[in-house]
Amino acid sequence: MSNNKKSDIDVLNQATQILKSKKKSFTKILAITFVLSCLIIFPQPRYYNCEVKLAPEYGSSTTTTGGLGSLAASFGVDLSSMQSSDAIYPLLYPELFESPEFLVPLFNIKVNTLDGKVSTNYHDYLKKHQKKNPLVAPFVKVFDFAKKFFESEDVSNKVNTGSSINPFHMNKKDFGLMSKITDKVKCMVDKKNNVVSIVVKDQDALVCATLADSIKNHLQNFIINYRTSKARQDVAYYQGLRDSALIEYDDAIVKYSRYCDQHQNVILQSVISERDQLENDMALKLTKYQTVSSQLENAKAKVQEQTPAFTVIKSSTVPVKPAGPKRMIFVACMLILAALGSAVWYLRRLILSELI
Repeated sequence: MSNNKKSDIDVLNQATQILKSKKKSFTKILAITFVLSCLIIFPQPRYYNCEVKLAPEYGSSTTTTGGLGSLAASFGVDLSSMQSSDAIYPLLYPELFESPEFLVPLFNIKVNTLDGKVSTNYHDYLKKHQKKNPLVAPFVKVFDFAKKFFESEDVSNKVNTGSSINPFHMNKKDFGLMSKITDKVKCMVDKKNNVVSIVVKDQDALVCATLADSIKNHLQNFIINYRTSKARQDVAYYQGLRDSALIEYDDAIVKYSRYCDQHQNVILQSVISERDQLENDMALKLTKYQTVSSQLENAKAKVQEQTPAFTVIKSSTVPVKPAGPKRMIFVACMLILAALGSAVWYLRRLILSELI
C-alpha cells in the first residue's frame, strides 16, 4: 500500500472520529433545523397549478414547407412563422402576456372560490382575498410602512375597480397587482410544433381553473380581433357604401315613379326624354347598389376567412392536489444542508491542514 493511500485512510479515520465526537451537537442542530423549517414552510399557503394547451392556426399566407420545415423545426427554427404575414405569431405570445393592454382586461374576470365564500372580480380577489404567511405578514407590514416615507405621492387616478383601470396610466397599486398576474400566469410555446401552454398558479383550485379557461378565451379573442381587424374595417366601409347606395336607389325610384304618375298619357318628346333619363339613373343606382352589396358580402366572407381556429389540446380542469409548496422536500433539503454545513464546520481545521 502506497503512502498516499495510507494518508487518505488516516484523514478519513480522523474525520470519522471528529464527526462521531460531535454526535450530540449534530442531533441538536438537526432538531433545531427541523423545527425552524416546519415553522417556516407549514404556514406558507398552498397553491394550485392549472395548464391549458392549444394549437393556433397559421396565417393564410403560410405555405407548406414539407420536409424542410420539419428539419428546421428539429433545430428550433420555425419557417412557418417566418413566412406568415402575421405580426403576432405564436412565438410572440409570451411577450403578449407582459403587455398591459392584454393583462388589464383580466382584472374583470369573475371568480368564485371553491368553498363559495368569495365571489368577485379578479382585481378585488388579488387585492383583498390573498392568504399570507402569518409569520411573514408582520415584516411585510413594517416594510410597507417604512417604504411610504421614501416614496413620492401617487398622484395618478385613485379608482381601483377592474373595469376602469387605464392601461396607459395606472396607479402604483394597480401596477403592483398587474405584476402579480405576470407571476401567476405564464405562457410557453413549443418551438417545434407551436403548441401554446398557459399555466396559471393560484391559492384556490376553482379560481385557478377559471382563470386558465378565461385567459385561453381572452387570448383567442385577442388574436382573432388582431387577425380580422383590417377585414372588419372593410366590412364597416362597404356597409356604409351600401347604405348610401340604397338611399340613392330609393330616391331614384321615388323620383321616377312620381314623374310617371304626373305625366300619364303625355306624348311630348321632352317628357319621354326626361322619363328615360330618370329610368336610366334609377338603373345606374340599382347597379351601384348591387355592386356594393356584392363587395360587402365578399368583405364579410373575408372576415370569416381571416378568423383563426384554435384547437384545444388540453382544457382547464379544477386541480385536485396542490402543486406546492413541497413541504417535506423543503424540510429534507434544509436538514441535508444543515448536516453538510455542520460537518464542514467541524472538519474545517482538518480540511485546512490538508490543503496547506
